[in-house]
Amino acid sequence: MVRLIEWVAKNNKGRTGRALRLSFFVPLRLCVTIPYALVEGQPMRFSAVLFDLDGTLLDTLEDLADAVNRVLAARGFAQHPTADFRYFVGDGSTKLIERSLPKNRRDPATVHECLAQFKSEYARNWSVKTRAYAGVAEMLDGLVERKVRLAVLSNKMDAFTRQCVEEFLPRWKFEVVLGQREGIATKPDPGGALEVARLMKLTPEKFLYLGDTSVDMKTARAAGMHPVGALWGFREREELESSGAEFLIARPQELLALV
Repeated sequence: MVRLIEWVAKNNKGRTGRALRLSFFVPLRLCVTIPYALVEGQPMRFSAVLFDLDGTLLDTLEDLADAVNRVLAARGFAQHPTADFRYFVGDGSTKLIERSLPKNRRDPATVHECLAQFKSEYARNWSVKTRAYAGVAEMLDGLVERKVRLAVLSNKMDAFTRQCVEEFLPRWKFEVVLGQREGIATKPDPGGALEVARLMKLTPEKFLYLGDTSVDMKTARAAGMHPVGALWGFREREELESSGAEFLIARPQELLALV
C-alpha cells in the first residue's frame, strides 16, 4: 500500500523565496524526510549521531515497569499497566518515581525511599526483558560503514546507561556514553549534549540527535543539533513534531538516508 507524500523543504541557507515541493509515492511506513541540500546534489554531511537510549536504541520499558511496580506493590500502592510507563519515563529516575506514585504520596520522603528501592530492584532485573529494537543493528552497522561517529546521552542513571550499552550494544564503538549524574542537569538542559560535542571535538551542528520524546527534541534544539524523531519509541508523532523534530523516521535504518 502506498500514499502520496508532499514534502516542502526550504533552503537551509535562509534565502527567502526558495522552496522545493516534491510529490512522490513511497511505502506507507516510510516517514523519513530528506535535507534540502541532498536534493540540490550537495549532500548534507553529518559527522556524528547522538542517541537517546531508552525508547530509541533499546526497548527497556518492561524491565523499568516491572521494577517500579514491585516497589509500589511492596508499599500497598496501585500498580500500573506497562503501557502507562511510556509517559512516566524520559525525565530521569526521580520523575519516574514521582509520576508512578499516588498523587497524595509524592512527598519528598516517600519519593526518596521509593527511588532507593527502585534502584535496588532495577539493579537486580535490568536486563530480563530489555532488547535492542529491530533494525538498530543494521542502522549502527551502516553508520560505522559511513564512518559516522556514535555517542549516547540518556536521562537514565549513568551506571545503568553504561551497563545497557555494554550488554546490548557491544559490537559498536560509542565514543561517549553519558547518563544521569549527580549535580548535572538532565535533558532537556543542553549541557550534556554540549559536553558530548566537546569531548568528541565536534561542533553541535555536525550532530544528528536521534530520540523518541519531546525531551530529546528540545535538547537537540537547545544544543544546536539536528533532532530526529524515532517513531518506534515511547511517544507519538504529534509530540515529536510539536517539540521541534527536524526529521521523523519510522525505522532505524532510515537514519542512513540522512547522513
